Amino acid sequence: MSFRWYGNKLDKIPLRYIRQIPGMKNVVSAIYHIPVGKVWPYEDILELKNEIEAAGLMFKTVESVNVHEDIKLGLPTRDRYIENYCLTLKNLAKAGVEVVCYNFMPVFDWTRTELAKTLPDGSTALFYDEKVIKDLEPTKLVEDMEKGSNGFELPGWEKGRLAAIKKLFDLYQDINEEKLFANLKYFLEGIIPTAEECGIKMAIHPDDPPWSVFGLPRIVTSKANLERVVKLVDSPANGLALCSGSLGANPNNNVPEIFGHFAKMGRLHFAHVRNIKIYEPGVFSETAHKADDSSLDMYAIMKALYEAGFTGPLRPDHGRMIWDEVGMPGYGLYDRALGAVYLYGLWDSIARCTKDAGTSV
Repeated sequence: MSFRWYGNKLDKIPLRYIRQIPGMKNVVSAIYHIPVGKVWPYEDILELKNEIEAAGLMFKTVESVNVHEDIKLGLPTRDRYIENYCLTLKNLAKAGVEVVCYNFMPVFDWTRTELAKTLPDGSTALFYDEKVIKDLEPTKLVEDMEKGSNGFELPGWEKGRLAAIKKLFDLYQDINEEKLFANLKYFLEGIIPTAEECGIKMAIHPDDPPWSVFGLPRIVTSKANLERVVKLVDSPANGLALCSGSLGANPNNNVPEIFGHFAKMGRLHFAHVRNIKIYEPGVFSETAHKADDSSLDMYAIMKALYEAGFTGPLRPDHGRMIWDEVGMPGYGLYDRALGAVYLYGLWDSIARCTKDAGTSV
């Protein structure tokens, strides 16, 4: 069981609080002060590892080593950035990291139209409305995200990178899904031999939401496309970080079946298990893991993982803001802690029902 943490300079949640969540073992983190495309120094990684381990937790999983936009665009400069990526992987492996999560979404990382939508119970949550996106300029969305961030720098929405948003959109005019797949293949061919050599499992995160936003191509969106991704370079090191909330925003995705399929294949290296509520096509919000009117079956997802023998890191991912907590939208302490314990309860119950209580997440 894992918990994402943004380090003592960006995250207001102390490691000692995370350690008190029942069953919590692993902290998922990253080096945030190094610009995308630069090599992560081993000394910085070791400092983060030592801090986490001093709190009684493990540091085995990184989210994310971001992919430079030149790689996604297939520009001539990409080889230099791929070389830097490989050097970062070697430094992470030297520090004992086993899983590296990343995504291949053009320009934007996860996209929402509201960071604090009030739900019926009074909590607030991340919210997406496709109708709003269609009437919104990308630059306005960047401004709205910054205003609603509670003063935090949101992951995937770094000011420096998004300052050149108009130029980025111009560069992507000639990039369609096929070209993006080709650029992903080139990237994987460049890094997977290094990952194999140093024992790192690469885990690509699904696009969030799993459809085109502002006309930009998105390719990590469905079971068929996930199959294609793992076949681009057929290696156990080329795997997935499946996210139930990302894939589940499209009701055509059978989330438990997808999780079970790739876990049995040995290509599921990291699991994000969170719940959402779909109000209509293209309109959804995050919700509690246990929510009577939610759209995803947490029990079925955990059962699929259990039956497939999944032993990798798993985290509750996004949470609501509850009990008047003020923090990074989606990344408060309380609801994510509740989510982790709820998922643990499901896992333990499934284990006992199958007379095998000795397996744990």
